[in-house]
Amino acid sequence: MSGHSKWSTIKRKKGATDARRSKIFSRVSKEINIAVREGGSDPDNNSRLRLAIANARGVNMPKDNIERAINSADKNDSDLQEVTYEGYAPNGIALFIECMTDNHNRTISNIRSIFNRRGGSLGISGSVGYMFDRKGVFTISKGDFDSEEFELEIIDAGAEDIEEEGDIYVITTSLEDFGKVQKKLEEMKITPDTAELQRVPMETKKLESGEAIKILRLIEEFEELDDIQNVYHNLEITDELMVTLEEK
Repeated sequence: MSGHSKWSTIKRKKGATDARRSKIFSRVSKEINIAVREGGSDPDNNSRLRLAIANARGVNMPKDNIERAINSADKNDSDLQEVTYEGYAPNGIALFIECMTDNHNRTISNIRSIFNRRGGSLGISGSVGYMFDRKGVFTISKGDFDSEEFELEIIDAGAEDIEEEGDIYVITTSLEDFGKVQKKLEEMKITPDTAELQRVPMETKKLESGEAIKILRLIEEFEELDDIQNVYHNLEITDELMVTLEEK
């Protein structure tokens, strides 16, 4: 679990400063679009939209962009749907891919092409999903609040785990307690950088740095596809690998 959160954190830091910003905004806009279609445009009465807006703010999406995404959702006649794909990267690393697409044939064709080119394999539904737990994951920048009191409050609200990674807290909750922790943060007037339901591997697999970096490059290639929202994996992100990544 900690390895997974480390990779999430390093992606977040990189994404804030490079060309991936526009793709991040596009993915957040899709989430807003789906949320509005499911529950309406009022975030007070639509928890999924409230979460999507919080994530948009967490990646520094401008307010005008957020409002435009909400207002355009009802006018957008594209048949945007949520789909998932599962498979294996080289060395038996499991991948679970979440997508939002208006063309299933295009999406699966692009995913299969990357798997084939990179020495992986696309699996059937359920082939790796059982290896992941559905968890709530929050990332919060350290602020001027009392850290001990903060941790006690969050644990009382249902947090399973709190990790410090540099200037970031990574909080993990069960699926059932995700809303409780989200509400507690709102009461404490703390805005998370990200608040997501993720698929966290129950066990991770360690590889040599060279092989591990190849897997991460494969994951990044998937993430460059416009249809892909998230790619979850069970590769162990070691401290040694983190150092190697930061040097590149």
